[in-house]
Amino acid sequence: MKRNSRLSLALHTLSHMAGDPDHVRTSVDIADHAGTNPVVVRRVLGRLREAGLLISEKGHAGGWRLARSPNLITLADVYLALDESLVATEKDEHSPTCSVEHALHRRVSSVMKEIEQSLIERLSETTISEVRGE
Repeated sequence: MKRNSRLSLALHTLSHMAGDPDHVRTSVDIADHAGTNPVVVRRVLGRLREAGLLISEKGHAGGWRLARSPNLITLADVYLALDESLVATEKDEHSPTCSVEHALHRRVSSVMKEIEQSLIERLSETTISEVRGE
C-alpha cells in the first residue's frame, strides 16, 4: 500500500488511533511509529482535521485524536480529505489541435473520471474499524 505515501500514512495512523480512540497522540510519536518526519505527519493530519476526521489539541498534553467513531470514518473519507487522486488524470490545460487527439483526450478523461468515481464508491464501503478487523 505504499503507492501513495500520504494515503498510507493517514490510513495507518487512523487505524492505530481506532484501537484507542480517546488517546491523544503527538506528531512526533506518530512520525516515530510511521518512520517519517513530524512535519509530514502534521501536513497529512492537518488535512484530516480540516475534513472533520481528527481533532488537534494544543499545549503540553496536546496532540491528535479521532473526531468521530472509527466505524463512521470510511476509507473514502480519508481519500477525499487528502484531495489527491490515485487515478492518473491530465489537466485540461492542454488543448489538442488535432481532432483525433481531441476526441481521444475527451474519451480517456471521461473513462478516468468514471474509474475515480468507482474507486471512491468502493472505498466508501469500508470503515477504519473494519480495517482493524473490529
